[in-house]
Amino acid sequence: MYRAVIFDVDGTLVDSNDAHAWAWIQALAEGGRHVDFARVRPLIGKGGDKLLPELAGISIESPEGQAIGDARRRILQRDFIPRINATRGAQQLLEWMRDERLTLVVASSAETSEVRDLLRIAGAVRFFDATTSSDEADRSKPDPDIVHAALERTGCRASEAIMIGDTPYDIEAADRAGIGTIALRCGGWWSDGDLSRAVAIYADPADLLNHYDVSPFKRPLPVRSA
Repeated sequence: MYRAVIFDVDGTLVDSNDAHAWAWIQALAEGGRHVDFARVRPLIGKGGDKLLPELAGISIESPEGQAIGDARRRILQRDFIPRINATRGAQQLLEWMRDERLTLVVASSAETSEVRDLLRIAGAVRFFDATTSSDEADRSKPDPDIVHAALERTGCRASEAIMIGDTPYDIEAADRAGIGTIALRCGGWWSDGDLSRAVAIYADPADLLNHYDVSPFKRPLPVRSA
């Protein structure tokens, strides 16, 4: 049976993906770069190290990239964090999993301070044994660095862990770390076809909890190779 669950946060435990997209759009506009929502939204789930080069051809480490990143952080905190809500059943699912004595660890492409705020919104801080974020990985999803770091925090083998996320980037990162993924549709944007590499797909945390007895937690996957 699984001993650990690695959780994404944005779109999985909190309904924040659109907010992140708009924060990037407004930050880029402050820097004189105008991009459409439809270009930004599919990239949410990646970190700034991936998103800025794809959108604007600039590095997050450059002076311009750092200025845009600072603006995005300020805009998100000021305009969007107060309006973000937990996804349906997020806290109840985490409660159930802790009662099942599973080790729970966060693996998010967001920055540490943002992860902390978003977990508070979900009422989830007390359930996690550890968190990993973009601050603890050289490369964000879909590279596996963050998932590797989270797996190390669990103290488990890859075969003993599973990830829960909402984007193809979560699935690819976990797959490259040798871990299966349960996908949730509540992150929006992605179709079931986009999430088809997941071992199971549910509407949201509440839907997974309602089907827990027939979920991968009761029928673990074969051992995967990284």
